[in-house]
Amino acid sequence: MFRTTLSLMLSGFVILAAVSFQATKAQTPQNIIAVEKVRAKVNKLGVGRNIRVEVKLHDDTKLKGYISAINPDSFNLTHAKTGASHDVDYADVSEVKKSGGGISSRTWIILAGAATAATVVGFTVLKPIVCDGGAGC
Repeated sequence: MFRTTLSLMLSGFVILAAVSFQATKAQTPQNIIAVEKVRAKVNKLGVGRNIRVEVKLHDDTKLKGYISAINPDSFNLTHAKTGASHDVDYADVSEVKKSGGGISSRTWIILAGAATAATVVGFTVLKPIVCDGGAGC
């Protein structure tokens, strides 16, 4: 009888210990500061379909889409093409940036127009001024 009771009690303690104790990460001041920076960046970018973002997680996973909701501990990232959404914890994020940070098509068109105008001005105005009819021009 004593042996059965003791074995049931030990089994119960083992099960209780396995269920009730969960591993948690310690929050260091650096982690708290990093989470606050990510939260501030997400709040600065805002919510909307027009604001495309790239999110890099601590496990080097990259997610792309737009922010569809902002919560106190996480934000919702929705993939633009598929419509699939992910809840992303601020603590899991290593970097958030606006997608497509390169030069836009409009800027390339303006630069091409400026280069063309500079070439035309160079040949029509500056060449006759510099080359006073000499043999080298």
